[in-house]
Amino acid sequence: MPTSAPDRLSAALLGLEASGLVVVAGWEIVALIGGDTADVTSSIALVVLTAVGAAAVAAFGVATARGRSWGRSGGIVTQLLMLAVALGAVTGPAPAFGFALAVALPAAVGLVLLFAAVRRAGARPR
Repeated sequence: MPTSAPDRLSAALLGLEASGLVVVAGWEIVALIGGDTADVTSSIALVVLTAVGAAAVAAFGVATARGRSWGRSGGIVTQLLMLAVALGAVTGPAPAFGFALAVALPAAVGLVLLFAAVRRAGARPR
């Protein structure tokens, strides 16, 4: 099945987001090894969950590149979760506007691209 430009662009963005999660998991491992954690068990669980999240986002990117609807659906959920994280970053006791902007902008672009990909996929003949 041929893919459209929005499919390819959103797949690339999902790949970048998965790479970002791999970097975060690496950062968590460095903190764990360096003893910069209060609870080792929770830190290990966080590393595992981050790695699983990175694998899921990467799978959504691959599926989107191949024109699979479940990849686009998972990508949309990922973008909405990123927007929720950005909202939480600005509404907490110590707002981090730069972080929120760095998370919200790619999420908003990703949503637009994924919605465009969904529209294109819906217009294709079956």
